[in-house]
Order: sequence, then C-alpha cells, then structure tokens
Amino acid sequence: MPELAKAELQQLDANFKPVKGAHDAIVQFNPETLKVSFANQIASADQKGTAGLQVVGAGTTKLSLQLWFDVTAEVPAGVQKESDVRKLTQKVAYFITPIKQGKNFLPPAVRFIWGSFSFDGIMESLEESLEFFSDEGIPLRASMSLSLLQQKITEFEFKKVAGAPPPGAGDARGTRPLIAAPAGGTVQGLAAALGKGDDWQSIAAANNIENPRLLQPGQLIDIDAKLEF
Repeated sequence: MPELAKAELQQLDANFKPVKGAHDAIVQFNPETLKVSFANQIASADQKGTAGLQVVGAGTTKLSLQLWFDVTAEVPAGVQKESDVRKLTQKVAYFITPIKQGKNFLPPAVRFIWGSFSFDGIMESLEESLEFFSDEGIPLRASMSLSLLQQKITEFEFKKVAGAPPPGAGDARGTRPLIAAPAGGTVQGLAAALGKGDDWQSIAAANNIENPRLLQPGQLIDIDAKLEF
C-alpha cells in the first residue's frame, strides 16, 4: 500500500502565486481529517419571504485542520532531529505572523497541499498546545489547530497525484480524491448518487462517521472506502 506524501504549507505572494524561499513547511504527521466550511453573508431587505433576502459579497470558504509535532518520534535519515518541538511548530506559526505589505501589515498568503487536495487562503487563526515536556521543562510534543480563510466560494479542484493508481485499480483509501458534502447532505444520499447506495453503512464506518444522516457542509468523504461487515 503506497504511503500518502506529507502535506505541505507553501508561501504565496499577494497574487497567490508560489514564492520560492525557506518558509515552506512540510508537516511531520499528516492530519486525520480536513474540514471545509462555506458561508454566505445574508442581509435582509425588510421584506417577508426569501424574496427579501440579499446575498452580500462573494462568501467565504474556511479550511480547518489539526497538526501534530513530536521530537521524540523517529526521523528519516539525513533529517536533523530537534530537541525542542517549537523548532518545528515555528515554521507553521510563520504564516499567522503579519508582515509589512505596502502601508499595511498582513499575514502571508499560504497554500495547503495534501495529495490531490489544494487550498489557498490566509491563516485566520492558530492555536498551539504543548502536550508533553522533558524533565528539564523542554516541550517535546505539540498540537496545532489552524484555519485558513478564502474570501470566496469556489468549486474544488483536485490535482493529479504522481504515482497514484488509475481508478478501479485497487487504490488505497487516502490516495483518491475526496468528496465534499453539501449542506444537508447524507452518506446515504451521496452513496446513492454515485451508484453505491447499498454500501452506505460500510462507507460511513470506513470514514468514522458517527451520524451518517447529519454531515457537516464541506466534510470530506472517501466514497470508495468501505468496511466489510
């Protein structure tokens, strides 16, 4: 079974084009889940019914995920082993730090890439928790919960993953494109729409979904994964 490549955070310029430099960060452990949220700004025109509602702006899309870092874990040959976990987490914290752009201070734009999934935005929030300390008081393990914000709602673009097997060739869960659940979507409905209605229970179990009748908008699902009962 091929191992999915590590996720990356890449710096972008003001036009959301890649910037070559030392600030790109490769995560130590891939996230377990990605959560994508969509929001529209709705204003009322003081009228009753839907005719009195107006959409304000182009909406927003938010990506939320959690990353783990642990300096006690084994590192590949040739990779420097750190003694303080903050040496690893500071590479992610760079993207929440405002930098001067003209007369304003703004955080750098960032692109999150993992397999075929790609998301461009600005880091809206970052929370770091130091989870484990050495006897000398040095932090050894940390979790980082972060969210990236995009000032628009766009369709997902799934990139081709190098070395990925062709569809139907027995590709492993995690190496295939994921499906984003629409508002009000259910596992049963998504599975039925793709001709997999009879497998909805095993698909829900394989994706660790506790309530298949109540999906979060933008929740990513591997519709080809299933467990045998």
